[in-house]
Amino acid sequence: MKLMIINGPNLNLLGKREPEVYGSTSFEDYFEQLQEKFPQVELEYYQSNIEGELIGKIQEVGFNYDGIILNAAAYTHTSVGIGDAVKAVETPVIEVHISNTHQREEYRHVSYISPGAKGVILGFGLQSYDLAIQSFLG
Repeated sequence: MKLMIINGPNLNLLGKREPEVYGSTSFEDYFEQLQEKFPQVELEYYQSNIEGELIGKIQEVGFNYDGIILNAAAYTHTSVGIGDAVKAVETPVIEVHISNTHQREEYRHVSYISPGAKGVILGFGLQSYDLAIQSFLG
């Protein structure tokens, strides 16, 4: 099984940025833990702060991977383009969020990703990614 994790803006600052919301572990460190926990899965990871690059990566892997785990971060609530990219590809997408976006600002309650996603996992910290991988393993 081949899965791509795609992270959006500011997630490169995990471990440093608002640790009370996002924790103190960098995504790179957590990604190594995921690779150890799921050796049967070929996991890849991509992060960009640029909307068009995220769309490009979704289109690149969206026809030949078994799944995409997408945390579009703030673009979740603003990007029709990313939402359209998710709908345009054949690979199933699980939308993930580290925080429970419904406990946060009102504008974070709307997702342009969810209508095209296979499912949504939010509010479990970094474990949200773990749960997304498990969802693909059935």
